[in-house]
Amino acid sequence: MATERLNSILNHLTPNKSGLSAITQKNPDDVVITLAIRTPLAKGFRGGFKDTQLDYLVYSLLKKVIQKSNIDPQMVEDICLGNVNDGKAAYTIRAAALAAGFPNVSAASSVNRFCSSGLKATQDIANQISLGNIECGIAIGAEMMSAGGDRVAQPFHEEILKSQDAADCMQPMGQTSENVGKDFDISREAQDRFAAESYQRAERAQKAGWFDDEIVPITTKVKDPKSGEEKEVTLTKDEGPRWGTTYESLSKVRPAFPDYGDRSTGGNSSQVTDGAAAILLMKRSTAMKMNQPILAKYIGATVTGLAPRIMGIGPSLAIPKLLGKYNLTLDDIDIIELNEAFASMAVYCINTLGIDHSKMNVRGGAIALGHPLGATGTRQICTGLSECRRQKKKVLLTSMCIGTGQGMAGLFVNEVL
Repeated sequence: MATERLNSILNHLTPNKSGLSAITQKNPDDVVITLAIRTPLAKGFRGGFKDTQLDYLVYSLLKKVIQKSNIDPQMVEDICLGNVNDGKAAYTIRAAALAAGFPNVSAASSVNRFCSSGLKATQDIANQISLGNIECGIAIGAEMMSAGGDRVAQPFHEEILKSQDAADCMQPMGQTSENVGKDFDISREAQDRFAAESYQRAERAQKAGWFDDEIVPITTKVKDPKSGEEKEVTLTKDEGPRWGTTYESLSKVRPAFPDYGDRSTGGNSSQVTDGAAAILLMKRSTAMKMNQPILAKYIGATVTGLAPRIMGIGPSLAIPKLLGKYNLTLDDIDIIELNEAFASMAVYCINTLGIDHSKMNVRGGAIALGHPLGATGTRQICTGLSECRRQKKKVLLTSMCIGTGQGMAGLFVNEVL
């Protein structure tokens, strides 16, 4: 520990240190990840979690965190839940944590920044650790999209609607995808070809068992829609991947948002999904004292805004902003998890940023796996770090677009090589 502290001081004194060298240093005060697990992702309204409530899913995953980490729950000082659709999420996380075995001195809260809520929860816990406010915390993202959507029911106040950008915040996500397709000439063919690749990658990963080390089984109850009979089931794998999907099959799917355009479909857009993912974070020094395995180092995250009507291109702004803060380029990044809200935005981001598609969404993305809104930010960390371990790669970048016109990105260094 003394050697690491000395190296940290010397590194700060060394001029012109490259961005990559700086982020891969190991210091006692680093914020590290010691566990990253998720539930299987289930189809919304008809999958294995369709009759499961948010509180039970969160409770079940938190129990798995304790079991898998062998951590003393007393050491966890705060738990933050990223969730979009449930207005009672703050109640849910507090009650679920207490029931799962965390003491009443372990605090809890919820955050909502739409599709980045899971990453926002991770950032919030990491920032508290970095500032010395807590030593250890859990970020969890969870969404039960079977419970319904998050559309604004009534228009904003007339004074607010005088701003076009403000009014555009009410545009349905499908409309914003069609805007991106039209404004930047992302063809239906390009979107379908991208989506086919996502499905094929997910199929390959699932068949090879690549998801196995990130998924924990969840036992719940499912009700038969005809008889009403309940039966207990244990979910162990993602339900979204459709094996055998091809460009040709996707090209036959009808447009999903015909009022706004004809390029986005149910086949090249993210799936409606239920699921959750959790990240256990603490100081490196704390992890060493507690004999916790260090999976990765949290480097940082940032957010940016843009015109709401083209919200999908948010990652194309958030990624350069984040990389610039750490003197990095995309060449320094080994694995990228970019949320496939729609193929339109994913294709745009690849083309605009010059992303090497071979290192982005290696196991498929939200088009094939699903996009449980609040969980995606933490799910990407689980999947990305697992892929880094498989390939023995170091630097992970995650990013997503955000409804109402925002983008967020996160940076991590894998330490299991």
